[in-house]
Amino acid sequence: MTETRKQLSILFDISRLISRAAEPVPTGIDRVELVYAEYLLARYADRLTFGAMHPILGTYGALPFDQAKDFVLELQAVWNGRPDGPKAGRLGAALRRQTLRRLRPKIGGEIVHLHVSHHHLTRPRVIRNVVRGYRARFVPMVHDFIPLDYPEYARPGEPARHETRIRTVTRYAGGVIVPSQEVQEAMQRRLVAAGRAHVPVWIVPHGVHKHPPSDLPPHRSDRPYFVCLGTIEPRKNHLLLLNLWRRLVTELGPKAPKLVIIGKRGWENENILDMLDRCEVLRGHVEEHNGLSDGEVVRYLLGSRALLFPSFVEGFGLPLAEALSLGVPSICSDIPVLREVGGDAAIYVDPLDGVGFRAAIDKALRHELLPDATMRALRAWKPLSWTESVGMAMARIEAG
Repeated sequence: MTETRKQLSILFDISRLISRAAEPVPTGIDRVELVYAEYLLARYADRLTFGAMHPILGTYGALPFDQAKDFVLELQAVWNGRPDGPKAGRLGAALRRQTLRRLRPKIGGEIVHLHVSHHHLTRPRVIRNVVRGYRARFVPMVHDFIPLDYPEYARPGEPARHETRIRTVTRYAGGVIVPSQEVQEAMQRRLVAAGRAHVPVWIVPHGVHKHPPSDLPPHRSDRPYFVCLGTIEPRKNHLLLLNLWRRLVTELGPKAPKLVIIGKRGWENENILDMLDRCEVLRGHVEEHNGLSDGEVVRYLLGSRALLFPSFVEGFGLPLAEALSLGVPSICSDIPVLREVGGDAAIYVDPLDGVGFRAAIDKALRHELLPDATMRALRAWKPLSWTESVGMAMARIEAG
């Protein structure tokens, strides 16, 4: 039977992109909002409206379409490695100054308010006014429950803010997008408790940018190296790796491999930064990069012995998906969500097991990391592209 699709007008929120316009590289959530905007421009332009919350007044409305489109395309170019960042920042600043307009749908039918960042979900009245004022179906993406389930890894005040976000979603959503089964189960529990068990929660794994094998050459280094990719914060468990590297350097001296840490410095990470900034033993053996383009990250991954991903908790695990999509061996935490992403294609170690991580690193240095079954699984591992991921989400939304 052919699936019936509804005629929809899409109100897509780009508040986060506007707030992040001056940043040289995107975070994971920035990337999600951008790829959704790109997809919708390519396939839904005739029924797409961009919306945003006014940063001062707190009101919500539609943005001038051509101006918003130019901003999205410019930001895409900058975050893909083109150096003209100031232009994207200027376009974002201009959008922040715009007088927001009342939404006028481009076609008839249902209005879907699609919201894939957590931006202003702490303002339930803003969401309520859109849902009621336009009779819109609110479809947010919930990326994780980490601040609620693991408050020790969150910024001060973030657990309370995230509780407000989840309450907003629970109260107003007509459908919820999540990246993994773990997040789906947590969201469903909240909806059941609120008497809204009928609201669908769709698992839509994040995609990756697929690069042709010859498109980007591997990074070259005078020594073997490993990559750790992600914001520097306690839940990512960088401290375990830095302590392991101190031991490696003590034992192997100049023959020790390098550790390449790619990601901006986050929060509550004084012990990690002390080692990065003040540990003389690690100097020359640990590199830190916080402004690499996507292409440069791919080159570092391709040239590495393995991705190291010892995180305590994740909502999805995009670095693992990116490494596996490139055929790069991955040594990661043995936690359910990473098993969901990596299947049999990665090596899993308990995030508290420093000895286990060291043993896996030693095997990688000897080119003995992957058993035959894991190697076959890695070769067969097929990621979703971002186009496929967003297309899956839109198919769920259109089917209702």
